[in-house]
Amino acid sequence: MDDLSITSGLTNRLWRVALWGSVVAILIAPLLAMQFTGEVHWTPFDFGVAAVLLGATALAIELAIRLIGRPTFCVAAVLAILVALVLVWAELAVGIFGTPFAGS
Repeated sequence: MDDLSITSGLTNRLWRVALWGSVVAILIAPLLAMQFTGEVHWTPFDFGVAAVLLGATALAIELAIRLIGRPTFCVAAVLAILVALVLVWAELAVGIFGTPFAGS
């Protein structure tokens, strides 16, 4: 085994730990906030939806990184996945898109 494969394996493990660790950190943040302020009210359903959304996003990012060979395309795919996550999260949180003919 050469040094490149060892470094590559270590890099692979590090980004995966960072990816899944960030998912856990994002889920823990509102749990901690609920302990210190009354302004955060998440139900178990909210945590479940967030876990599914973040887990699917992390899986999509992991697949994109594994399947796409070129770094430029990989970065573009990851950015597109993150933009989709932010749009869905914002819609679920506050309804940024709303209904177009609500006043009619």
